[in-house]
Amino acid sequence: MKTRRQPALIVKVNFTKNPQVQSTGSRESMAQLLLPHSLHSLHMRRGAFIAQTDCPCHLDLTKLYCGISAVSQNDGTFRVALAIYDTLYLRDFHDADVIINDETGFDGLSDHLIEYLKSYERGNMAKFIGCGMSSSVLDHTSLLCSRLWLELDIVPIVIPAPAETRHNGHWIAKPIDEQADSMARKSIMCFGPSTIPRIQVGWHGVVQVSLSGMAHLARLKDYEGICSRKMWETMTCYSDKMLERNIKMAFFSASPQGGGVPIERHALIRFSSLLGLAITWQVPKPRRGVFGITKTIKNILRGVESNQGMQSLDITLLIDWVTENAERYWLVEGGPLQSPEEGGADIIIIDDLEMIGLIPLAKAAAPDRPVLYCSHIQMRNDLIARTGTLENAVWDFVWDHVKHADAFLTYPIPESLPASVPLENVGYLSPTSDWFDGLNKGLSMWDTGFYTHLYNSQCYKFHMTELRWPSPNFESAEQLSMIFSHYAEFRCLISEGSVNPPQLVICGNGSVEDPDRKLIYENARRELENDYRRFQRDISVMILGESDQVLNVLVRNSHVVLQLSSSEDDEFKVAQALHAGRPVITSPFDGNSIQIQDGVNGFIVPPGDKKATAEHLMNLFTDKRLHERISAAARTGMADELTTVGNAAAWCFLGCQFAANPTFNCNGRLVTSLARDEAGKSYQSDDR
Repeated sequence: MKTRRQPALIVKVNFTKNPQVQSTGSRESMAQLLLPHSLHSLHMRRGAFIAQTDCPCHLDLTKLYCGISAVSQNDGTFRVALAIYDTLYLRDFHDADVIINDETGFDGLSDHLIEYLKSYERGNMAKFIGCGMSSSVLDHTSLLCSRLWLELDIVPIVIPAPAETRHNGHWIAKPIDEQADSMARKSIMCFGPSTIPRIQVGWHGVVQVSLSGMAHLARLKDYEGICSRKMWETMTCYSDKMLERNIKMAFFSASPQGGGVPIERHALIRFSSLLGLAITWQVPKPRRGVFGITKTIKNILRGVESNQGMQSLDITLLIDWVTENAERYWLVEGGPLQSPEEGGADIIIIDDLEMIGLIPLAKAAAPDRPVLYCSHIQMRNDLIARTGTLENAVWDFVWDHVKHADAFLTYPIPESLPASVPLENVGYLSPTSDWFDGLNKGLSMWDTGFYTHLYNSQCYKFHMTELRWPSPNFESAEQLSMIFSHYAEFRCLISEGSVNPPQLVICGNGSVEDPDRKLIYENARRELENDYRRFQRDISVMILGESDQVLNVLVRNSHVVLQLSSSEDDEFKVAQALHAGRPVITSPFDGNSIQIQDGVNGFIVPPGDKKATAEHLMNLFTDKRLHERISAAARTGMADELTTVGNAAAWCFLGCQFAANPTFNCNGRLVTSLARDEAGKSYQSDDR
């Protein structure tokens, strides 16, 4: 009896032929087919089928890198070459002649490359991580970099052409394909083992954001489109003044990565570099044990640390650490803490309490130079005001340093402001997010499948519950025991079967400033296994890697986001969820509540009220119209002041005002409101 053969899966890969592209030989003809080298394998056939259906599967994709080079030709076309690498070897090559119609503004070069890379990914079950190109490529296209990042989730790396080096002749002599090959290999070196761009810190502790400016993620035009006309004009008003007066600002914070403060600073430096502003960001050389001290201090001021937390705490280590870094890196020749006359910064910003020891040092170096202190925690003012309490003692230590600053900037929550801070020195700044970073930008279903697979791979590695796509439910909190109890209460409400039980995902990227994150994770796993075993298959708890996009995927594909933490400043995650159009249930901590309008774009529940949380969850899962209304309000109701543009407007305003008048006072007002009033762009009732 003959075995009946199953028909082979025949996949026809259709690509729209670009009339602006002219074939240039066998190598080009082969590349335009975009057929994978091993198309005969079932894996690649199935991958091509998934690519055509574009379904949200868990995609195990091959990580690739590419390099681009382009030169103009006498006939008005541009010769473009593309080299494709894995981490070790050249995998493929593509070249073409592309016609660009400069009169109509048609960017044929970027259109061709975007279409080719997207098709190559789908046809070869691949994910491009980075794309290197020489700076001369940007002479032929203004859209390529931002389109690579925003449409294909590829990090565009513009590598300066070696025109100013002794190897200039060698570079010009290289054929265009060798130039593209070189760009691909150089781009690979910009990424770490986890395919994340390397964090670089240069001399004087300067954080070299976006690979020292080589990663071009977005254009000024992109940012202009995410805010109102009035906010954009306000920002340009003060940024132009900063440029005209050559005002230099220097930020000091504890770490170049991790929590909300570094995320906000990365965005500000990226945006300010597009404007050409002289704004730098410095971090100290880390020291073992310091972040444990600062975390304890923050938790005490929040009122969530027991007295035992201070028994073995040596606060002087914090000041010694900051002083050592200042004397070694920042007070030396060319350092930012030197006086402005000696080349130092005109404005100093101390970002949160880790660096408060710098305030007296900065004032001693230049007594008339403005020093601004920025607080990112919501303090328990009622406990701080009680003489003899632990909170009172710790605040006295902090205030002994902070009182020398010229301004006290904090979240717009007046009731958390300690009485010892003069109101005239207070300015309110809202937490902000960058809509174009990896946490917030839109992702295609192809990229969503890639990052979902990354998450589930980590879950598999640590024997944790994997996501059952496409119905995950994302939550974020540190007090995991409370989250478990809230989820259990919610599951009791749906026990009758009216709702298909959603999964609970508790995760975050973690921070180097939080040395207890692994201990918290292990305690959560233990509690899940012992006390909530009946829900164990529906709860996934993970410390994510460095990839922002994994967290982005989880938030965007959630049904509801919870932020109930009382001890972590996760207000940036609230903004991320709102921007993604996800309903948020939160408690009034650390700036969370200032972004939520109760019943409009989310719900505010009392701390620890699991019944209220469960009822809101039940309503959002059973009432489709309610969920749609809350989601729409979340997506469209983000204020300008919560964006990178609003953040830049506030800091440029402060820089201009304090540079002109070191005794300037904010008088307890919102800084963006002051900036708009001064620029003649005051808020109106219909403004965002």
